[in-house]
Amino acid sequence: MKLKLFLSLLFSALILFSNVALSATPKTLVFSAIPDQDETRLKQRFDDIAKYLEQKLGVPVKYVPVKSYAAVITAFRNNQVQLAWFGGLSGVQARLKVPGSQAIAQGIEDTKFRTYIIANHSTGLKPSDKFPTGIAGKTFTFGSKGSTSGRLMPQYYIEKHMHKKVGDIFKRVGFSGNHSKTIALVQSGAYEVGAVNYQVWEKELKEGKIDTSKVSVIWKTPTYPDYQWTIRGDVDKVWGKGFTDKVKKALLELKDPELLARFPRSGFIEAKNSDYQPILDTAKSIGLID
Repeated sequence: MKLKLFLSLLFSALILFSNVALSATPKTLVFSAIPDQDETRLKQRFDDIAKYLEQKLGVPVKYVPVKSYAAVITAFRNNQVQLAWFGGLSGVQARLKVPGSQAIAQGIEDTKFRTYIIANHSTGLKPSDKFPTGIAGKTFTFGSKGSTSGRLMPQYYIEKHMHKKVGDIFKRVGFSGNHSKTIALVQSGAYEVGAVNYQVWEKELKEGKIDTSKVSVIWKTPTYPDYQWTIRGDVDKVWGKGFTDKVKKALLELKDPELLARFPRSGFIEAKNSDYQPILDTAKSIGLID
């Protein structure tokens, strides 16, 4: 009887200890990012960001890749991820779905972002400071349907200058899914003209991935605010008071040249929701947000 009582007490103690240990284990901070480039490149970048944040925050941090812009927004809304690297439009959409969420950091370059309109040389279109009205009647590809630089802003400027909807301007309109594919499609001639994130163009040009005898930039949009880190408003309840500020501080203090070069950004600065009001207004003006 004494042995049974001892074993029973021992088992109870082990269960209690196990529960205490589990409750003391910090919950994993999960983050994701819009899939705007090649998946392998994104995984390398954000796996290293996860390691950096884990070291700075003192809690487990995990990057989860997704297949579409919409999937990142859904994961953020459902609390499957608590932090995300969004584009201007996707960030606005996510914050509308999760009241209390905040834009906390943006790249220095993200305050003045641009879209490049690129064209296959077979079109005869040439670079110009004036809007290229000669794109009318051509085949055209955007990036993702939810992209700021690959869809929202180029569509806005195209319709503003042409005084028509894109469906009435082009022979055929497509959505490549990401900026790297847009470049490849226009370079190959599968589409005659396209809209691309200027940083992806410049990076792939520098890496020798673009054949400038086949494709070139013909017009650059005015600047606008774009990418940012957005965090859910309830993270302090999970990780403790001040956790949002701790994450923001970690991002603003990111100085590793190699890691910054993968974005590519020269550094991160503070961001706030109101910085993206122009994006919300533009999305409403062309009907992407009610």
